[in-house]
Amino acid sequence: MMSLFPRLCFVLISFSVALVSAQTCMNKGYFSSNGTYNANRRLILSFLPSNVTAQDAFFYNGSIGQEPNRVYARGMCIPGSTSYDCYHCIKTASGGLIQSCPNQTDAYWWRVEPTLCHVRYSNSSFSGSADLNPRVVLTNIGDLTSNLTEFTKIWEHLVARVIVVASTPKNIPFSSNNYYTANIESFEAFQNIYAVMQCTPDLSSGDCESCLRQNARDYQSCCSQKKGGLVMQPSCFFRWDLYTFSKAFPVASPPPMSIRSLPPPPGDSANTNDNNSKGISAGIVVAITVPTVVVVFMLVALGFVLCLKRPSLQILEHESDSDVSTTNSLQFQYKTVEAATNKFSVNNKLGEGRFGDVYKGKFPNGTEVAVKRLYEMSGKDTRKFRNEVVLVSKLQHKNLVRLLGFCLQGEEKILIYEFLPNKSLDYYLFDPEKQGQLDWTRRNKIIGEIAQGILHLHSHLTVIYREFKASNILLDDDMNPKISDLGMATIFGMEETRGNTKWNAETLVYMSPEFAMHGKFSMKTDVYSFGILILEIISGKKNSCLYHMDENTTAGNLVTYVWRLWRNGSQLELVDPAMGGNYKSNEVTRCIHIALLCVQENPEDRPMLSTIITMLTSNTTILPVPRLPGFFPQIRHN
Repeated sequence: MMSLFPRLCFVLISFSVALVSAQTCMNKGYFSSNGTYNANRRLILSFLPSNVTAQDAFFYNGSIGQEPNRVYARGMCIPGSTSYDCYHCIKTASGGLIQSCPNQTDAYWWRVEPTLCHVRYSNSSFSGSADLNPRVVLTNIGDLTSNLTEFTKIWEHLVARVIVVASTPKNIPFSSNNYYTANIESFEAFQNIYAVMQCTPDLSSGDCESCLRQNARDYQSCCSQKKGGLVMQPSCFFRWDLYTFSKAFPVASPPPMSIRSLPPPPGDSANTNDNNSKGISAGIVVAITVPTVVVVFMLVALGFVLCLKRPSLQILEHESDSDVSTTNSLQFQYKTVEAATNKFSVNNKLGEGRFGDVYKGKFPNGTEVAVKRLYEMSGKDTRKFRNEVVLVSKLQHKNLVRLLGFCLQGEEKILIYEFLPNKSLDYYLFDPEKQGQLDWTRRNKIIGEIAQGILHLHSHLTVIYREFKASNILLDDDMNPKISDLGMATIFGMEETRGNTKWNAETLVYMSPEFAMHGKFSMKTDVYSFGILILEIISGKKNSCLYHMDENTTAGNLVTYVWRLWRNGSQLELVDPAMGGNYKSNEVTRCIHIALLCVQENPEDRPMLSTIITMLTSNTTILPVPRLPGFFPQIRHN
């Protein structure tokens, strides 16, 4: 019971700030709390903070599951937010919607403090749609008392200007900065008016403008004499005040606000149903009156008194609050994982890797997962393992296999990943009976998307993969590639990775010279491995095999064989016959050229991933002449 005191302090203080926030349950449909839809909703919202902060633009749209239980979700943060503020804003908003809308299929929230963020989920796609209902208005409790005519004139001028700026597209359609602006207008001496407007970036300019104008009209028609307030709709947001707020401006303390909800326009009956949730739905008026505010602040004061009496407990909670909340959301119980894998049955075993055995698992809600039961990790304490798993879990990208969580039980350390049904790339690439399923269009797409995944690894948390090989590229339902075994070297520790004698022959043939011989690695190490993978994808052959130029000349491995073909101008001889000649010779030639640039012996000569992606997508980019590859042997004459 004693541990509840610091938690109570946090909740009360947060509640006093949350008076300027409102979860909105949209009453479009309902689901069973123990059904698949709710499981999918919780899953996608649990990963929404990581997905949003993984994007430079702080905007993410995604979905999970199959119809009719598919859940669509969106998250975004105000431009200029830090990753920390954005992550916790999205996390709080997502958790708030789950609690306040226990069985509604649609809900949204524009959370205001300490930074502005937006979360929405639905059972139908809303990308690009301008949804204007339900609308919610929040106002400050105080009224304007002087210079009302002059104030109204200045306010209207500011709002009109902000609408124009906010609704003008910035040619960055998937950025939260696309339809956003924050502006200030001077009212009188030592007094400014502050305004922020934002639309979701997937709207058209016209829809954004219409949404913001509707917000301004709604506010002016009901609350024009209040000292600040906001209007929120599913697709846009407007707030103004007489002090700086959120992190759009320098931080200042907010006054209390009252909350109202506007009725839907005539003929809109979709939002008029009664709602038993804690959220605010259209047609329901929720007012936080002055007596309520007084009571809240009395509770806050009481909370401070309780906190002061428990200083040691408060410090303990403060030190671990962020890590614990993140870790708890990722940790699975051992009995749950054991049941999902039928007690790690041999029949459920998918394969063996350098770091552990992999099993297929299935949770009670039907979600299939891949469970990696790690080998013993000497010297790896539990706390460090937790921290490193949380770090890796933040690497969210469409071309990375998603780490769903972990499990700890005694010496057992287990990782839980999303399950991909189509096995790995090598399963198709090197099997004569399956190679034909990979035509050139698909292979070319796989090359480009693997590059995007590597770039994300290098750009976020600067993770160096070091495990590139065709067997570590998994394929989803649509044969899209996803890089697996993320962060294994990070989780196991660099010292153990260098000294590990379990490097197998399959892994060694992808290693760059500097890594294999001297243990030196960098982002250019991954570039080298990617170059070999490109050549294997084009040829359908393994780098480990021995190749001959003719009956008298041995060219060595695949890299040196391709180098000889390139020097002879016969590089198209590399193409996998299983493609049946259905390919564009200029695209194949360009990919071979890029691969040879990636496998150059000197790491400094190899291009960065951002440059490689430009080379792959632009036919006008002039490619440099490749230098000698690493591991280039002398030709033997028999």
